[in-house]
Amino acid sequence: MQFPDFDPILFQIGPLAIRWYALAYVAGILLGWRYAILLSRNVALWGGRPSTLNVAQIDDLILWVTLGVILGGRLGYVLFYFPSMIWQAPLDIFKVWEGGMSFHGGLLGVSLAMALFARANRLDIFGVADHVAPAVPIGLFFGRIANFINGELWGRPTDMPWGVTGFPGTPDPGIARHPSQLYEALLEGLLLFVILRIATHRQLWLQRRGVVAGLFLAGYGAFRMSLEWVREPDAQMLPFLRDYLTMGMLLSLPMLAIGVWMIWRGLKEPVVPAAPGKTSV
Repeated sequence: MQFPDFDPILFQIGPLAIRWYALAYVAGILLGWRYAILLSRNVALWGGRPSTLNVAQIDDLILWVTLGVILGGRLGYVLFYFPSMIWQAPLDIFKVWEGGMSFHGGLLGVSLAMALFARANRLDIFGVADHVAPAVPIGLFFGRIANFINGELWGRPTDMPWGVTGFPGTPDPGIARHPSQLYEALLEGLLLFVILRIATHRQLWLQRRGVVAGLFLAGYGAFRMSLEWVREPDAQMLPFLRDYLTMGMLLSLPMLAIGVWMIWRGLKEPVVPAAPGKTSV
């Protein structure tokens, strides 16, 4: 298939350009915010107890999370993938509208934001993370679709019938490549959302501190590590490692390990019964 002739800019008014990439972040944050509120209001998911965060606290947390996503994502992209930008073109670090965000950097930024928010409000960090984790795949889905529209993060060459030719910036545009951005949208976005939805609404794992957040970490880590085999290898990796490891694998492995530990820890912890009469908020 030929890569569609997408314009990364949806529309432009004078110097103001509205990009699909920016809209993906806005949509992910706003929809994730609303979804977290729905989870908080559904008292049955929390075993009849009030959730860790009420609606007002979620409204406050969204600002912290947004700053964590943007600052952490951009700094992570620079530090993990293009550290030379720091001394070669430091002003380019601030050009977030041109793309170039790291999920793992954004994760670290959001984790720090949640920890600071939990400490400032004397909240359980696992409970805060359990509110945020089920909503993250929404943003991942839109973000990966925006990566495809931008023609970035393309995959390795393939002879599969759905291979895409003509990705902008490739050294060999005539060779078909895996649309790895769409694979990630389906696995890290749609499928991971469904898995977490089952965990929250059928398994009722929001009643076990940290399990839902751990499931997100482990699920994303596993999906990302498997999909790295079809993504174009990182140019900054040493040549003898490039065919065996990628930066995405190295950064996802701790996520997988921490996620498995959080699931194990949370499932061992006894569920605190709801107090008599505490069935609504």
